[in-house]
Order: sequence, then structure tokens, then C-alpha cells
Amino acid sequence: MRTITILDYGMGNLHSILKKFRRIGAAPVVSSRPEDIATADKLVLPGVGHFGVAMRNLEQSGLKAAIEEAVMGRGVPILGICLGMQLFARHSEEGDSQGLRWLDADIVRFKVSDPARFKVPQMGWNSMETKKESKLTRALPLEPEFYFAHAYHLVCRDPSDVLGETTYDYRFPSAVERKNIYGVQFHPEKSHDVGEAMLRNFEAL
Repeated sequence: MRTITILDYGMGNLHSILKKFRRIGAAPVVSSRPEDIATADKLVLPGVGHFGVAMRNLEQSGLKAAIEEAVMGRGVPILGICLGMQLFARHSEEGDSQGLRWLDADIVRFKVSDPARFKVPQMGWNSMETKKESKLTRALPLEPEFYFAHAYHLVCRDPSDVLGETTYDYRFPSAVERKNIYGVQFHPEKSHDVGEAMLRNFEAL
């Protein structure tokens, strides 16, 4: 059975993700050790919290170099969830911090037109419009609904990287795909059946 390694760098909701992968019959491993990344067939980069702190944790733990070698060097598929996806970008306004720079994109805070109507952070269910075919969204509805919890979002310069878009006052990328790099702004582990189906698709890559 292929090994899915969920990266523990002190910023993720690991229990829910671990539970969901086990539910679909996968064999997930939670690890903070760079050596475990070298043997992983797939990686999951979760994240809840501050962008700058997350990048510092990755660098100080030695995980950043190990992840880059696996993903960019060996082509290991990776799924970034919420903050985990944001870390793929070049830069974030949150902490004025550099990211992994895997995508030609930046992270900005929501600038809504009506703060009374559009609360920041966005919390709750919202739909995603799928923009291209992908193994990650195979057999999902064209506009599936997922659970979101975020104050910052991606601004992507390369439209071909955008897998899905969501509207919260205005449109923003809510899923990305570039070769073996997959990312979602929402939480599939909290999105019931449709989220479970997406994780099953990732496990089957």
C-alpha cells in the first residue's frame, strides 16, 4: 500500500485529516521527520494559523528542504490544505513572508466591499466552480460545496494553475494544480462526502 505522509510542522489539524484518510482505507502516517519524506509516495501539507510562523517552522525543522527535494526533485504528489496551499505561493501579506515559491502567486487578505455582509475570515460552506479537468476532482459535481475558514486567499498570475474558483464578494482561486502540486483553500476533511471523495481521488493518483 502506498504511503501518504501528513506533515506535522506544528500548524495543522492533523487528527481530522488522519481520520478521513483512514476512513477511505488509506494508510496515512503523521511525521515531522525529514527522513520519512524520502520514503513517502504522497505528501499532505495541512495548515491552520500564521503564514510567517508556518514557513519558519518548516525551515527550522528541516522539513522545507526535504519537501522541496521530494516534490520538485522526485515529483512526489503533494496536497496542500488551507494554509498548506498558501505556502506554495511566492509571498504572503501575512507576516510579509516569502513562501515556497512553487506557484507564481501571492497571498493577500480579503478586501471585501461590505464588511457587514462579508465577514472576514470567511467561515462556512461555499461552492467551487471547477475550471479544468483534473484527477483530483474526478466524479465530483461541477460546483461542489466545501467548508472554508480563512482570511487570506491566493492571487494567481498563471490562469493554467487554477483548478477551481470560489466567490466571496469577488472571485478567488480556491483550488490549484500544477503537475504534481495540488492545493485547496477549503478543508476537504471537514466537507463530508464530497471532501472524502476528493481525498479518495488524491489517494488514487
